[in-house]
Amino acid sequence: MTRASFLACACLALWWCVAGVPASADVSPGAPPYQALAEKLVGAGQGVYAITEDGTVLASVAADRAVHPASVTKVASTLALLRGLGPDHRFETGLRGAAPQGGLVASDLVIASSGDPFLLPQSAAYILGEIRDMGITSVVGQVRVEGPLFYDWKPDPAGRRLAAALGGKLSNAAWREANERRGGEGRSRLVFQRKKTRPADASQTLLVHLSPPLLRILKELNGYSNNIIHPLSDRVGGPAAVEKLARASVPSELASEIVITNAAGAGETNRLSPRAAVAIYHALDRELESHGLELPDVLPVAGRDRGTLMRRFDSAGLRGAVVGKTGTYGSLGASSLAGVARTKRWGDVTFAILNRDVPVAEARRRQNAFVTAMLKDAGPLPWSYEPRPSPILVEETVVEKVGGG
Repeated sequence: MTRASFLACACLALWWCVAGVPASADVSPGAPPYQALAEKLVGAGQGVYAITEDGTVLASVAADRAVHPASVTKVASTLALLRGLGPDHRFETGLRGAAPQGGLVASDLVIASSGDPFLLPQSAAYILGEIRDMGITSVVGQVRVEGPLFYDWKPDPAGRRLAAALGGKLSNAAWREANERRGGEGRSRLVFQRKKTRPADASQTLLVHLSPPLLRILKELNGYSNNIIHPLSDRVGGPAAVEKLARASVPSELASEIVITNAAGAGETNRLSPRAAVAIYHALDRELESHGLELPDVLPVAGRDRGTLMRRFDSAGLRGAVVGKTGTYGSLGASSLAGVARTKRWGDVTFAILNRDVPVAEARRRQNAFVTAMLKDAGPLPWSYEPRPSPILVEETVVEKVGGG
């Protein structure tokens, strides 16, 4: 046992006494420093694994047992998307039609989509503002879609919902945000005459809309645990590719403890062990480091970022010390929390708590209790991180515009 581990055990025993945790809890000299704490606060049969930067295991309870991780799966999907597309990737949504004449596009309007997961009503208003500036007011045909299209977080394969938005069915709030960003004012709409047209007419690129960079998209999707990450994973080969990369990115003995059939964690057959979840975090950290980035660039920071971690570890002493991912699948009895806690004593501690067959509220209470106790013992050290003040859609843009007649 290292001197640091011995001191940690001694300090932890003292903390237990002060905090009211029974001093009789086993803190044997040969056990990991937080082993008894994990068993006491999380549960002897629940999955817990925590390890320091230098490989010191701080807690290991059922660490090799693969259970449903719920949305902690998204950590593996984030790794796959970054590896396959790169952090600066922008999704293109192109509008094609006949060359406009007198404000009229005498063809169908073709939406050439690459699967932008962040095409929202504000984006539709932004595009309409650009179309208005081009002098285009009507389309002879209707909307046709090429490629995977999502609108307002939902699949829109036939483009009906986006067509309705381009036809003017948008809220005042969407217009207000779009006009603020464009420096414009007012509302506009496209009139679809819905006459039959020949597909060959729609050959002129009218404009191309670019999403915010993938890095910002992943940060937002992970913050709110948006399940659109599952269809988004199709851009890199789908859940099977996510699973393959995750298995290849961890020590070989952990590969069998990773099963991913739904890239968002919504499927019933996903499985991760706590130690495999920790290893995937390490792989994601290495991938980010290769781009000059850190975990807070793609995952929420507790008490700092909006979303599922906003109200967790948000007290003055703990705020900002944990970056991570939550997971909840109540009907399957799955609740999880995995991430990295930055501490004064141990440096960065990567941990995974995968509860099973425990009510969600109780599971979260146990997760919070263990991580809070660990931070108070080791000394919380906030990540050097500030949330971006501007909304993500500030970074969308339109390129390749053509002039209207």
